[in-house]
Amino acid sequence: MQDKPSKLTTTLNFEQDGKQVGYVRLPHSVHRSAYGWLPVPVACIRNGGGPTVLLMSGTHGDEYEGQVTLSKLINRLEPDDIQGRVIIFPMANFPAAKAGLRTSPIDDLNLNRVYPGDPDGTPTLMIAHYVESVLLELADYCLDLHSGGSSLHYLPSAVAGSEEDPEKMERLQELMGKFGAPNSFFFPGGHAGGTTQHACKRQNVIGFGTEMGGSGTVSPDCLKICEAGAERFLHAIGVLKHCSVPPAETQTRMLHAPNFDYFTYAPGEGLFEPVAELGDEVVSGDLAGYVHLPETPGSEPDPVHFSAAGLVICKRIPGRVQRGDCLFHLGCDF
Repeated sequence: MQDKPSKLTTTLNFEQDGKQVGYVRLPHSVHRSAYGWLPVPVACIRNGGGPTVLLMSGTHGDEYEGQVTLSKLINRLEPDDIQGRVIIFPMANFPAAKAGLRTSPIDDLNLNRVYPGDPDGTPTLMIAHYVESVLLELADYCLDLHSGGSSLHYLPSAVAGSEEDPEKMERLQELMGKFGAPNSFFFPGGHAGGTTQHACKRQNVIGFGTEMGGSGTVSPDCLKICEAGAERFLHAIGVLKHCSVPPAETQTRMLHAPNFDYFTYAPGEGLFEPVAELGDEVVSGDLAGYVHLPETPGSEPDPVHFSAAGLVICKRIPGRVQRGDCLFHLGCDF
């Protein structure tokens, strides 16, 4: 990460007790506004000494459950409710969130692939640099709320990458269990670079994320799980004094994908007919679906098969596919 300071500024004082809401100002000079800035929403609730937690959503702008959860939390949470500091960043990639897109319409970048960012870069790079060099620098914990967005739908899950340190891994599993989603999933190594999780590791912050539904909409069931899980998490780390929701009714199922055989991809362009559904238990060789070519009358569809065994935890939503599109991914017991 570059040593240069961030060019982003805010009128909030993160060291001040009380509740503050406002914006992080992202400099943005364009034709209609030569000296303008983009208003990235932020809130800080602080009450004395204690842990600091960064709550994020809107990393991908078409993932809505987290944005609703944190918007409601900003309204509800008061300084007397906590001991420590809660920083809430509900539309982390503001241009993407404002447009309802996975990536920014300004620079076409994915915030969750560009950490540690660049203080002299395009808007997404500047946001990533600010999150890592300013917000995570203050934090002990981070919860980054995601869902499947427009192209995917997930079973409600807490998600993370594996930790090499056994103590950190144990703490991570403990907190994911406290969050209380039906599933907790660990991605394989090399799944993606430049993520919030990578930034957390560099800043020695204990963090994980979620995948709550998706399909480019807000699912009431997933939203309920997300809201309750965020509250349990805040209580488990010692920030929230009293938890108003009970523990999850069932223990979270710990899952992982040991390698990329657990991801099923489209072999070519066409129209995908799924055969499997979310929540199915499958084995290697089972039929996942067919890719049809309606533009070529009389052609036979290409069958697609699973190459591993496990729980179908994620599926693609749009029917049209191209070679390399993820159709499903699986998790097996950890």
